[in-house]
Amino acid sequence: MQVTDNALTLQLRIDWSEMDTYQHVNNVNFMKYMQSARVQFWDITGLAQLYTTSKKGPILVSTQCDFKHPLFFPGNVLIKTKVAFTKNSSFGLYHELYNDDQVLCAVGNDVAVCLDFSTNTPFIIPDGVRAIMKRYQ
Repeated sequence: MQVTDNALTLQLRIDWSEMDTYQHVNNVNFMKYMQSARVQFWDITGLAQLYTTSKKGPILVSTQCDFKHPLFFPGNVLIKTKVAFTKNSSFGLYHELYNDDQVLCAVGNDVAVCLDFSTNTPFIIPDGVRAIMKRYQ
């Protein structure tokens, strides 16, 4: 999968504290960058608000990252996010992470399930949320 123009984008400043012994961004921070993009996606789709009002929302069940090129301080990371798939109660996100020179530094995948936290059972993705998700496929 490759991200196209209809991706959700998020740019974050790389902080000096995110570097490791090798003077590049530590790999755990790539996961944090994807988390920030995922949370932005939950906000835009209304899933975060749904949780606030009903205790129903997404829960991350899987995440994965392949590292392609290091990131460095000072600099920024641009995360482009697409919907990889939607099912009844689950969906996948695909992320590409770029440096300031537009070099692809990592790709990642998330799988989330819509969960009713009151009953600990999945629920079907609401039609309105599904329509917003479709914009980012």
